[in-house]
Amino acid sequence: MSTLAIRQKLHQYIETAHDKKIKAIFAIVEDEIEDANIIWTDEFVSELQKRADDFENGRVKGRTWQQVRRGVKKQKRG
Repeated sequence: MSTLAIRQKLHQYIETAHDKKIKAIFAIVEDEIEDANIIWTDEFVSELQKRADDFENGRVKGRTWQQVRRGVKKQKRG
């Protein structure tokens, strides 16, 4: 079964499941849900915006994906 089909079945189930089952499902995935949301704090978003602005204004030089890959391969060999 594809991930999309699983998502659709889960959505349908959650819409009609009894409260007790919803709470049980949530208890299983609660920590993962919270962990996924932690990274997007105001401080993190501000830092991303600052870095994007620095790049766009030429204050920092970016690297292409190929340059990054070459650097990683070089470190593995070295």
